[in-house]
Amino acid sequence: MDPVIIVGAGPVGLALSLALAAQGVPSVVLDEGAGKEESRPARSVVLRADMAAMVERLGCTTLRDEGVRWIGWRGMRRRQEVRRLTLDLGLGGTEEWSEDPDAPASPASPLHIPQHALARGLRDAISRQKLIRLVTESRLDTIEQDRDGIVAHTRGPAGTWWRGSHLVGCDGARSTVRKLLGIRFPGRTAVERHAVAALRTELPWPGEALLHRQPPWRGAAEEITARPLPDGVWRIDWLLPPRGDLVTPDALVARIRETLAGWCEGVTPPYELIDTGVHTVHHRLARRWRVDRVLLAGDAAHLLGAVGTQGLDEGLRDVDNLAWKLAHAWHHGGSERLLDSYQSERRTAVATRLRAADQSLPVLRGGRGLRTYLPGATRGHDALLTDGHVGRGPLGAPPAYPHSPLAPPYTEGQTPVGTPAGAPVEDVRVTAPDGTTVRLRDRLGQGRLLVLLVAPGTGVWDRRHWRSAGVMPRLEEAVEALPAKAEVLVTEAYPGAPAHAVLLVRPDGHLVAAFSGVRPEELYAAADAARGGPATEEDPAETAPSEEAVEVSVSSDRTADTH
Repeated sequence: MDPVIIVGAGPVGLALSLALAAQGVPSVVLDEGAGKEESRPARSVVLRADMAAMVERLGCTTLRDEGVRWIGWRGMRRRQEVRRLTLDLGLGGTEEWSEDPDAPASPASPLHIPQHALARGLRDAISRQKLIRLVTESRLDTIEQDRDGIVAHTRGPAGTWWRGSHLVGCDGARSTVRKLLGIRFPGRTAVERHAVAALRTELPWPGEALLHRQPPWRGAAEEITARPLPDGVWRIDWLLPPRGDLVTPDALVARIRETLAGWCEGVTPPYELIDTGVHTVHHRLARRWRVDRVLLAGDAAHLLGAVGTQGLDEGLRDVDNLAWKLAHAWHHGGSERLLDSYQSERRTAVATRLRAADQSLPVLRGGRGLRTYLPGATRGHDALLTDGHVGRGPLGAPPAYPHSPLAPPYTEGQTPVGTPAGAPVEDVRVTAPDGTTVRLRDRLGQGRLLVLLVAPGTGVWDRRHWRSAGVMPRLEEAVEALPAKAEVLVTEAYPGAPAHAVLLVRPDGHLVAAFSGVRPEELYAAADAARGGPATEEDPAETAPSEEAVEVSVSSDRTADTH
């Protein structure tokens, strides 16, 4: 089999190559640049806890050293603190409202990291992979498809033809892949503009992020965000008028001094200015994300980022959704429904996020008119913005795919649990087949379905006893007969699930269905639906090549082949 061709070596393209390699699929990554990351602390990204965990599973080791997980989130309006979240490092936390002490628990802490550090960590992980070839100074200019694969031509020091099984365009907002396919990219330009600075200083909230609306000092921006980075560095964003003047260096320094003084009792503390920039947010959504063997992901497929939404986080969700489907198609000749479900699920989820942001903007940015003085209005606005930044609600919560084309039909044997079908499962502790106890999230991303049995009391039993007792033998027999590879896991409890419930989970952690007990026929039908049904083409070899056997080759003539 030919490798998957990935166009673009930003974080999304790099992560996709690693996610495919984890499932035995070779890839060639075409990097238009020279393969070096420019250090820009003012260009940072926020990853929700589940996406940070996914990146760590891919072997990226920079998250812990060069990223910061917020210990808290503060919301201020004028001179008052109106909201405070106390976050923990992955298990959720508590929320302290100035007006409502009974608010719900907060989500797990997001991770804040410079984008160049994230990309460097992904490149380091790629350097340890034999299934990935990273090719620099290669600019795509031609794509041609046939029944058996795809051919792409790149310009560079030596013009080259590449042949692959599929091609994924992860080449950013000005995507060449999207343009070659003639796919429209409608949307809105300059939805928001922010002046940005990365500086080293001491602020009154070490380790916490801050959203300050309508600061009281003269000439202040309508909204200011401060988020910590390692080594005492902060990224500060000032919301700018949509069509304001250019941000001059003197004007930015004045903003910095006024803001720091406003937060530090009227005195500007010492600071070191490290990096600056202007961040312009666009909202766009590609009409199509798949054309036969070519797919789009990341900024090539969508742009968002207003009111706390996170573009790169959504790009990594594209990777999480696409990688296992592409791997299944590569190994087993997946059905058209399986690959079509990528566009159906992810485009719908991003469109919903964009719609929520666009509907929120007129309310949040509509000035200080009558709405500001309506009872509870400002509190609702603060809550909406907080949700977008910390990862919950319509602006930030992980997406669910309730209407997925991969959803199985309802059967009488299905039982409701705390997670709706199509939503991400809870990260409960599970016992793996080798007897180790891990988090459920640790078993994701390996290209196989997970079958989770809820069995209270197993934690105090000897594994050799419960593996051969009760429903386990029948369950393992049913799983062995499934039409796709699956792993049996056991947990003491799952939210809302009765004892002996069986949950079928996709490789990306979304719930397929839950059953009241072991029901082999229904479990088989659900697994078949999750893989998109039988392959529409003759299956290729069932076994993946070993790393030593994979060699991605190129040729300067048009008949280039691999392997």
